Amino acid sequence: MKQIPSVSVGYATNRSSTKSNEFGMRAMQERAYERRGEQYLLIKSPPASGKSRALMFIALDKLHNQNLKQAIVVVPEKSIGSSFNDEPLSDFGFDYDWTVPLQWNLCNVPGGDDGKVGAVGRFLESEDRVLVCTHATFRFAVDKFGIEVFDNRLIAIDEFHHVSANPDNKLGAHLGQLIARDKVHVVAMTGSYFRGDAEAVMAPEDEKKFDTVTYTYYEQLNGYEYLKTLDIGYFFYTGSYADEILNVLNPAEKTILHIPNVNARESTGDKHKEVDHIVDALGEWQSTDPVTGFHLVKTPDGHVVKIADLVEDDPVKRDRVSAALKDPAHKNNRDHVDIIIALGMAKEGFDWVWCEHALTVGYRASLTEIVQIIGRATRDAKGKTHSRFTNLIAEPDASEGAVTEAINDTLKAIAASLLMEQVLVPRFNFSPKLTSTTSVEGFDYGEGGYDSAKSNVGFNEESGQFQIEIKGLVEPKSQEAERICQEDINEVITAFVQDKQSLERGLFDGEKAGGELVPEEITVVRMGKIIKGRYPELEENDVEAVRQRAVAALNITQGAKAAVLGVADDDKEPSANTALIDGVRKFALSVRDLDIDLIDAINPFGEAYSILAKSMDEDSLKQVASVIAAKRNPITPDEAVTWAKRASKFKKDNGRSPSISASDPYERLMAEGATAFMRFRKEGRYE
Repeated sequence: MKQIPSVSVGYATNRSSTKSNEFGMRAMQERAYERRGEQYLLIKSPPASGKSRALMFIALDKLHNQNLKQAIVVVPEKSIGSSFNDEPLSDFGFDYDWTVPLQWNLCNVPGGDDGKVGAVGRFLESEDRVLVCTHATFRFAVDKFGIEVFDNRLIAIDEFHHVSANPDNKLGAHLGQLIARDKVHVVAMTGSYFRGDAEAVMAPEDEKKFDTVTYTYYEQLNGYEYLKTLDIGYFFYTGSYADEILNVLNPAEKTILHIPNVNARESTGDKHKEVDHIVDALGEWQSTDPVTGFHLVKTPDGHVVKIADLVEDDPVKRDRVSAALKDPAHKNNRDHVDIIIALGMAKEGFDWVWCEHALTVGYRASLTEIVQIIGRATRDAKGKTHSRFTNLIAEPDASEGAVTEAINDTLKAIAASLLMEQVLVPRFNFSPKLTSTTSVEGFDYGEGGYDSAKSNVGFNEESGQFQIEIKGLVEPKSQEAERICQEDINEVITAFVQDKQSLERGLFDGEKAGGELVPEEITVVRMGKIIKGRYPELEENDVEAVRQRAVAALNITQGAKAAVLGVADDDKEPSANTALIDGVRKFALSVRDLDIDLIDAINPFGEAYSILAKSMDEDSLKQVASVIAAKRNPITPDEAVTWAKRASKFKKDNGRSPSISASDPYERLMAEGATAFMRFRKEGRYE
């Protein structure tokens, strides 16, 4: 097996997320249930944390104690409807049971959406309390019956990231209408509150109305009983992926392998031959199990592995395999299947607790999809102490004639890795370092304790939170800015790492790539522009407060990665099985004081380049860098405004204007930006 550059995050396995209270609620469910009285509730919680059951508890309370008439649960696809099957919650101490009459779980009823829309209408007129249907059925029902018929009901939307504020998104438009009428309750649930197309999930005015329950990946995985480490990595290859597959696929690990879409550049164009090639590479085909439809393949060491092929087009064969994977009699049988090969299936909502390795060939449709795939490997199961996600990507090749597409795939894979690094670490709480600042109860400040003379970093292992003091940190003034700083920083970071200009410049024009990037170009200007676009109602002070926290969170995580993995030194290989969180305090201690200007001066993508340089062929890397270098954009009018404000602050602090001939590249850039601002103003580019 080849060494794959990866981030390895370690967890304490303290069982806190798996223990139940006297009502049968796990930690996340209890936290969500405490907010059951809210009319609009958004639950951000990772896969396997129990969102479906949390909804059951909340919905039953709304039906029995809050005078709502009915609950309608909306899921993206029929297979996920099984997550809301009957549950005898009273057996575990709760007051009520969750029951869905057979005719009202429309995910299990034969027929198309047209017929099921009529069933929704009959349900609305009935005395029954709960219905489960797909997003599509719900959209058609709203189109047919209108908004008013849903008054005094709970609408629960699972996998909420399918919603978009884009007017073309029908579900998002219907949700906006329901919220505007303000006569329904809404519970929205998602493990990834962002979209692959970088569109906002909700309009800002609607988002303000939601009370948010956040349960982090760190809390979930840290509270497991068995799973101790999770690796995230990407691996580049040349030639055919099917020839390279065994470099990353270990047949002894329980694996879900997602092969590329037939239109992807990694695909050969024949998905069935690819599956055959993978099976041949694993060993000698023996037979097909007549009951499950699994392929039985003998590996070179004599072990027979069971392979489930979900790429098969024959509906009889595929349905047999799919049914065998869902068979509840084998839910707790680790030896039922060893490897699942899929293309469009076995992602969102697919539950196989034994999965140790989620291996994906080629970049998928979106960051959201990558997060969902990673979620397949983050279930806790007896004997499963380690899991990993690997993205297998074809190196850019000039002879392909598709260099731009190849570079885009590479950038997206790196963005996915950066995002997952961010969501897997403990939560960061930032506060300004003032002379009056004191320690926060419950936080461990490391050897020597709290030091009032410097910026401190405290950690509370039980809550999975860091308390970090930063000099020069701006405080948010509005309630909305406070909410964003508390709840949406990872969403801001997601938009930033999806921004091609930021990623391209940060990776291939940074200091480690031999370029001349001034980090503030992206940490100050691009990040600020992204936040203004995402939250246009924020005042300038609040934009800066959000910007500083997003940059700090990203750069502290990257600094921690460098400190722990050793990628800061090009002569070192990343060390394996080291917890990323251990590096946060180590990074903080590497400087005397954490200052926002110091943090802004760090390129957030520098460490990603260090890993990329170790994993990609040198010629390919140079080729990519040259393509990116040719795309450098001039200063825009919006960016010039930001630089002019920075130049004004520089003049106030230093008693002189920044110089175009200064040795400091940041000062030169401020001078260039201020000059551009004056030119744009003279041209009448500003109102």
